[in-house]
Amino acid sequence: MTLENQDFLLDLLNTPSPSSMEVEIQKKWIHYVKDFADEIITDHAGNAIGVLNKEADFKILLAGHIDEIALVVNRIDEAGFIYFDEVGRVNQKAAIGMKVRIQGYGKELVGVIGVNAQHLGGIKGDFDLTDLFIDVGAKSRAEVEKFVQIGDLIVYDRKPEILMDRYISGRGLDNRTGAFIVAEVLRKLADRDLNVGVYAASTVNEETNMGGAYFAAAGIEPTMALACDVTFATDHPKVNREKYGSVKLEGGPVIAKGAPINRKINQWLERTAEKLDMAIQYELTPRHTGTDADRMRLTGKGVPVALVSLPLRYMHSPVETVSIQDIKEEIDLLVEFIADLTGKENLNPLED
Repeated sequence: MTLENQDFLLDLLNTPSPSSMEVEIQKKWIHYVKDFADEIITDHAGNAIGVLNKEADFKILLAGHIDEIALVVNRIDEAGFIYFDEVGRVNQKAAIGMKVRIQGYGKELVGVIGVNAQHLGGIKGDFDLTDLFIDVGAKSRAEVEKFVQIGDLIVYDRKPEILMDRYISGRGLDNRTGAFIVAEVLRKLADRDLNVGVYAASTVNEETNMGGAYFAAAGIEPTMALACDVTFATDHPKVNREKYGSVKLEGGPVIAKGAPINRKINQWLERTAEKLDMAIQYELTPRHTGTDADRMRLTGKGVPVALVSLPLRYMHSPVETVSIQDIKEEIDLLVEFIADLTGKENLNPLED
């Protein structure tokens, strides 16, 4: 199975985009979107926003964050070994033995996360990222400091793979897939007659502070906003589905239910899925969503929000995995949902 414009997604996945260092990948996103957007907006946070039908009073904001979790240099020892901490929530056990690319201020350096051989005692069960180190082949701190300094960011050197012509696996699918989805929704809507203004945002900093989403929504003042993110698939071994629920790859887009979510938007999404004869799944977000939706909701006078997510296995690891079919279906769902809006929808839950 091939995804339409799959090469663009793979290019995004191959581009380092640690939270706070999204400029290069945003330039690629803008280059792609500018061919069909009426206008491109950027802001001081670093967001990139493609716009259609800007004159419409009713505005819908789609947000897919472009940043990825990463590591950050916090110490270089006298022998040239590099120690690090996390940017976003990183699974320290998945880091052992990984190849990395340090985004050095002088140049990019390739390194490996060293691990003590089992013959020499191995690594104990409980450890922190700060117990690990990177070996770049240097012999001294001075040699490393020609290229790398404290605060430089690090990503796993992991290229995306296509599994069984069905799934995509790699690092940072959370959430470059979302930034890809909102771009594709905008592209497909460019040929439709729209009653609403559409603002497709590739947002920054979600993994660390969600500030990009706040800047985007505060600047646009949308009538409603949808976060397009990923959520935990539970269809693989060793997951307690009785505790965490059932979400599976190829089961369709996942709609969040909970206090932050506007129920009317969910009803319209469900109606669209029924129209398309598309299966959808649900997740619970009783207090907050943990996504851009939380920050967009609390801008201005308040923004009604919903969250549509892509099922993803192995969250925050170098081998995150999603379904090509689910990506296609989420794009189709959002395109049809937006195209059906009249621009006169009442989002107040107390009014018909």
